[in-house]
This record gives sequence, C-alpha cells and structure tokens, in this order.
Amino acid sequence: MRTPRTTTATTTPDPVTTAPAPAASGPRPRPRRVRRRGERGPLASFGLHAGLLLAAVVAVFPPFWLLVTSFKPRSDTFTTSLVENFTLENYDHVLGDTYFLTWFGNSVLIVVVTTLLGVFISATTGYAVSRFRFPGMRPLMWTLLITQMFPMAILIVPLYNLMAQLGLLNQPVGLIITYLTIAVPFCAWMMKGFFDTIPVSIDESGRVDGLNPFGTFWRLILPLAKPGLAVTGFYSFVTAWAEVAYASAFMTGEENLTLAGGLQTFVNQYVGDWGSMTAAAVIIAVPAAIVFAIAQRHLVAGLTSGAVKS
Repeated sequence: MRTPRTTTATTTPDPVTTAPAPAASGPRPRPRRVRRRGERGPLASFGLHAGLLLAAVVAVFPPFWLLVTSFKPRSDTFTTSLVENFTLENYDHVLGDTYFLTWFGNSVLIVVVTTLLGVFISATTGYAVSRFRFPGMRPLMWTLLITQMFPMAILIVPLYNLMAQLGLLNQPVGLIITYLTIAVPFCAWMMKGFFDTIPVSIDESGRVDGLNPFGTFWRLILPLAKPGLAVTGFYSFVTAWAEVAYASAFMTGEENLTLAGGLQTFVNQYVGDWGSMTAAAVIIAVPAAIVFAIAQRHLVAGLTSGAVKS
C-alpha cells in the first residue's frame, strides 16, 4: 500500500514586511582609530624631535663657534657677533711663529706607532683568548679589565716615576708605551668578543689546508675582522691624538710637546691667546675628521658585532 506523498507549501515573503529599515538621518560617526603599540602621538613626536634638535644644536655650537673665533682678529675674540673682520692672522701665527709643525710631527709619529701596535697586540690577544685555552687565561682577562677601572689621574705619579727610572721622559717611546696601556686592554676585550662571532670551522678548514695557527689568523680570520679592526684602530688613534694629561706630564720643552700639550702654551696663567688656540684646535680637528670619515662605515658594525654570540 502506497503512502501518499506530502508536499510542503512554500510561502513567498511579503516585500513590504521584509524591506530594510530606513537609514538613520544625519552623518554616520567615523570609527575611532586604534593606535598601534609603540606608535607615538603628535605631542610625543613633537617633543622627541624638539629634544633631538636641541641636542644637535648643543653638540654643534661649540665647534662652530671655535671655527668662527679662529677667523676673528684678536680684538674681536670675545665679541658675540659673527665674523665681521675676516682674517687669517691666527693661522699665520700658529704655523709660522710657533712650534706647531714640530708638535704635529711628534703627534703623528706617536699616533701612527700607537695605532699600529695597538691594533696588532689587541687583535692577537683577542684571537688567542677567543680560540685557545691556556693556563692563566682567566687571570689575564681579569687583569686587562681591572686596569680600566683606575682613573688616569691616579696613575700619573707612578708612571712618571717608572718612566724617569727607565729614562723615557721626553721620549716618544714613553708616551707610546703609556698609550698602549690605555688602548690595548679595552681593545683586546672588544676583539675577543668580535672573534667569538666568527665560526671556528674557518680555523679548522685552515688547519686542514696546512696553515699554522698564526697563518690561519693572518690569512683567514683577520680579513673577516675588518669592522673590529677599524674600531680598534680608531680608538687607539683617538687615545693618542687627544690625550692631554700624560702628554703634559711626561713631555717638557716646547720642541718635545705633542699637539695636546702644545695647546696649553697658548692659554695658561701667563698667556691668553684665544685666537691662536682656536686656530690650532681647528687644524688639529682636521686629521681626526679624516680618520673618522675613513673608518665610519666600519664603526657601527664593529661595535655591534661583538655584542652577541652567533
């Protein structure tokens, strides 16, 4: 017996009852913008840029005013106006009537030797501590670290007595040794951290090819360490070029002074030749700016490469 099929009737909705509700009159409110995490507001951004601009002005104004004063005649040295009577007499006096060129030669000799020896000693020390394990390694590194904790003023008297006993006063060698004691400990620690980031497999491949440890260091590792070497060289250069305390204490006589010590002859308790001092300071800043321009592309990479271990 067949069951009758049931059909379900479909009803068509009434278009009047299903029509969308009319939109509310007036403009729709704009959705509130959600600020992302770390995003600064307008007031914070203005404060940041104003602070950076103020810091830039504070940093640039002293060298700018030094440059302006060097072109003023001595009668206008303390005036607050810009250069009204442009003159080069300060530069003529510094280069022609003083021992400036002698000081410059002394500084160049000391800086070049200090930089070369500082880079070599720091690189070899950092590589040895990074790659090898030997008795006394930890005390050596602690000694290098502790030497950086003493202020320079405390060490002047013992170093002066030591240099006097060795006959190294008024000798460039004495200043070179002194500057190396400042630069090498810090640079050795920095180079050790930099060499830690270079894979040991490179050393092993060099040993397989028949290189001794120094050959591996010189041919394979050192070319990869250019950023670290640039920072080490720049630090050694600045240490020897701009240091005043040791240069003034260990070197006497105008013909033996370096640039840092020679500047004190222009302004002291007896003389106040600010025009000559500013002119000499501008000339001294030129080599430092050139060295920085050459090394600056490696400085950031060198300073950050040794910060973490790969």
